[in-house]
Order: sequence, then C-alpha cells, then structure tokens
Amino acid sequence: MTITQSFSQFNFISIPQSQSTKTNHRLAGLRRFAIAITFLNILGHTFLGFEQSWAQPFVSLLAAYLMELGLETLDSFSCRKATRFWGSLSKLIDFLLPAHITGLAVAMLLYANERLFPIAFAAAVAIASKYLFRVAMGNKLRHFLNPSNFGISVTLLIFPWIGIAPPYQFTENLYGYADWIFPIIIVCTGTFLNGRFTHKLPLIMGWVGGFFLQAAIRSYYFDTPLMAALLPMTGVAFVLFTFYMISDPGTTPISTKNQIMFGLSVAMMYGVLMLFHVVFGMFFGLTIVCLIRGLIYYIKPIINSKKSSFQSLSIN
Repeated sequence: MTITQSFSQFNFISIPQSQSTKTNHRLAGLRRFAIAITFLNILGHTFLGFEQSWAQPFVSLLAAYLMELGLETLDSFSCRKATRFWGSLSKLIDFLLPAHITGLAVAMLLYANERLFPIAFAAAVAIASKYLFRVAMGNKLRHFLNPSNFGISVTLLIFPWIGIAPPYQFTENLYGYADWIFPIIIVCTGTFLNGRFTHKLPLIMGWVGGFFLQAAIRSYYFDTPLMAALLPMTGVAFVLFTFYMISDPGTTPISTKNQIMFGLSVAMMYGVLMLFHVVFGMFFGLTIVCLIRGLIYYIKPIINSKKSSFQSLSIN
C-alpha cells in the first residue's frame, strides 16, 4: 500500500503565476535540463573522460522509459483516467523528459564497472519512487523523494561494491584555462535555468551557505581541517549536485524561507553524516531530508485531525 492519502498543504507560498504559465515554465525548464544533461553525457563519453561504458546510459534510459510508461499506464488504469503520454508524439516526448533526465543522471553519477544491471536497477527505483511515495500537496498527489538521488542512494546501500563516479572524470582531459572555463559554464547555465525556470536559487544559496557553516562547525568543534571540509566544493561533482540535483523543483519547497531551510537542512545532515564517517553524504543527506519532509506531510494532518476531535470533545 502506498502512502497516498489526503493531507493538507504545509503552508507553502505559491508563486504568483497562472497555471498555464507554470506549466509552460515547467516544460521549458525540463526541455532545457534534458538538452543540457544529454550534451554533458555526450561530451563526457567522447572527450571529458567518463569512466562508464557507452552501454550504461542507454540501458539506464531504457529502464527509465519503460518504468515510466508502465507505471503511468497502471496508474491511469487504476484511476480510470487517460494516460498523459497518449495522443501525439510531442506529448510522449514531453512526458518522458523527467525519465530522460533521471536515466542520464543515474548513469553519469554511478560507477558499476562494466555491469549494467545495477544501473538499470537504480533508474527503475528512481522512477518507481515517484509513483510509490506520494502525499497530497494542495489538491494533488505529489512525490516527495528526489527520484535520481533516491535511486542512487538505494543502489549504493544494496550494492556496496558500487560507488559514485570518480570526480576527476568530469575534467580528466581538460588542461589550462579549460579547467576553470568548464565549471564556470556549468555554474552560469545552472544559475540561469534555476533562476528562470525552477525558481530555486534561494535553496541553492541555503545549501551552499549551509555547506560553509557545517564545515566551520566541524572545524571548530571537531578539529576537522577547514580546507579539507570545504574541499568537495571545488569539484565539478559538487557543482552538478548543487545546480542539477538538489534543486529538483518537484520535490523541494516553493516559498523562499522554506527553500533556504531545505538547503540548510541538507548541508547540516551532510555534516552529521561526515562526523559518523558515512560516505556519499550528499546523496544520503538529501534522501534523509526528503524523507523527513514527506513524513511531515504525512503526520501533520493526522495531528490536526486529533486536535480537532479533542477540541470537539472538550466543547461537548
């Protein structure tokens, strides 16, 4: 049984846009994110120095596409509604954009040697989480787990011999000024996409500021060298996580205040995991914060309902 019951919204402030405008922005953002991650994967496998095989992104995409289409068909059948991808080729392409982004992200960030099954497994788990773990936000059921991040986290836990792709692969064949220009391009494009389409720059600032803060706390109280604690920020992997993973618009808050708190929370959770010597802290930290956020949506209406019942009994 999935956690898809009716719960009240957690006091998020909506962006003052019409539904049509928000839909257009979402599609425009998805298309640009899909183009960007496709280009990065092609560039990575042909020039930058990606360690994964060419087969892995294709297997990951196939698993993501099939899982998305299959679960959407089952969901539509059970709810007696039309499938969102049926009707035209353009609708099918737009529907598969999130699966496309997830599939390529999983294949790019995981390293499983030459094995294909763990990559397909991660992509399938990522897509399945969108249908299995949902809570009501406003008038709609929405997934609260970041799909790509959750698929990666589960795969790292189940297959301990699998790791994250080595950070050097993003700049292995770059030299001189190119070592600086490439990350700057990612930062600029990520800032534009998140500022123009997802509106998640406050969350990114909260995450980056929180990362500085947790590094300072670990340095002051636990004698961790400050430069060592800040070192992950210098890698392209951190930049990609910041602009293309943690800022997922479908699983993060809307209001500026809650975005900042979300970013800070992920950074603090990462710091806690580092204190306990838990590897892959960014991915696990984001998963834990998303789970806590989903649990809040799950529990708050139950508490409100019990309070209302208690008040009614008190009045009577």
